[in-house]
Amino acid sequence: METFCNYVLLFMSYSFLGWLIEMVCCSIDQKKIVLNRGFCLGPYCPIYGFAAIGMILFLNKYLDDPIVLFVMSAVGASVLEYLTSYVMEKLFKARWWDYYDNSFNINGRICLQNSILFGLLGVFLLCVLNPFYTSILLKIPVLVRCIIAFVLLFIFVFDNIISFVTVFQIRSNAVLLLQDSTALISKQVKEILSKNRVLKKRLLEAFPRAKVLNQEKILGTIRQTLKKIGRKS
Repeated sequence: METFCNYVLLFMSYSFLGWLIEMVCCSIDQKKIVLNRGFCLGPYCPIYGFAAIGMILFLNKYLDDPIVLFVMSAVGASVLEYLTSYVMEKLFKARWWDYYDNSFNINGRICLQNSILFGLLGVFLLCVLNPFYTSILLKIPVLVRCIIAFVLLFIFVFDNIISFVTVFQIRSNAVLLLQDSTALISKQVKEILSKNRVLKKRLLEAFPRAKVLNQEKILGTIRQTLKKIGRKS
């Protein structure tokens, strides 16, 4: 039980750290403060937590070889990012991030720039951050650690349930956005979604580049929307 709680705390901590990284990078890129990052409502990006736990479990044996550790971290995190993008696209019929504008990308899901960053983060995590953070974490009484871990786990699971339900609602109500559609339609889609519930608006702001994928069965919806736009203009 103690080991399980320790991993939960590490997962939540590194998920929060990943959220901070995303927030800082996106704020610099968009030249404004961006707080809504990630699929979940809370301040954490689970993909970073899963990547960190995977590195801790499987890559510690490469600590004596930083080059191999860098390569394994970059490859492992990139594979996880690619699979996450693919699964989320199939589940929600939407793209949550798109690296087509970046050089050396694979299907817009991963890119060389991010892979290098993941490799560097992996080396820093295993060689510096995790040993230091774990030494502090283990000083907390076991009972306190377990209580905190289960509270955070409950919040995380509840958050994911809300997020999944909300995204499925957005998917079922969303107007079709074709890959080659005009900026006008893209803007209209965001306006329609932003007028919905607060949770839906939060998710839209978190993924401003999300694209609803082509589905023939809702082509009629986009035609009706275009007609409305024409009447308003």
